[in-house]
Amino acid sequence: MDFFNSIQTSSSGLSAQRLRMNLISGNLANVNTTRTRDGGPYRRKEAIFAAQPMNSEFNKILTDRLNNQTAGVRVDRIYEDTSPPLMKYDPSHPHANDKGYVAVPNINPMEEMVNMISATRGFEANVTALKAAKEMALKALEIGR
Repeated sequence: MDFFNSIQTSSSGLSAQRLRMNLISGNLANVNTTRTRDGGPYRRKEAIFAAQPMNSEFNKILTDRLNNQTAGVRVDRIYEDTSPPLMKYDPSHPHANDKGYVAVPNINPMEEMVNMISATRGFEANVTALKAAKEMALKALEIGR
């Protein structure tokens, strides 16, 4: 793997973790949203990652020979939670049904915060790898002097 592949790998990880943090932030912001454009409560969203193949033709051939070695990560899709909403008793709420229950998103704020910490750590790890690649390139240039 050359210098540019290591940068590409780290940058794909940075982009994926940034999107993951945006989705988690949206989940936390909508924890009490009882009505969306679709009519029901907000549905939790989560990023599903997949390996990203190398781009160049040489790398593609080499990858096929080396059992699908990859050069990064990409967001394969955004999963929308299909679990049923929680029913909360609040007869004064404008969206309450005739029995006084309101459908609220099935989002656990503590779980979302743990996911946010995990995404932050992943982002930091990619930044560290990017800095290490940069430092190695600078050291290689110093050797060539």
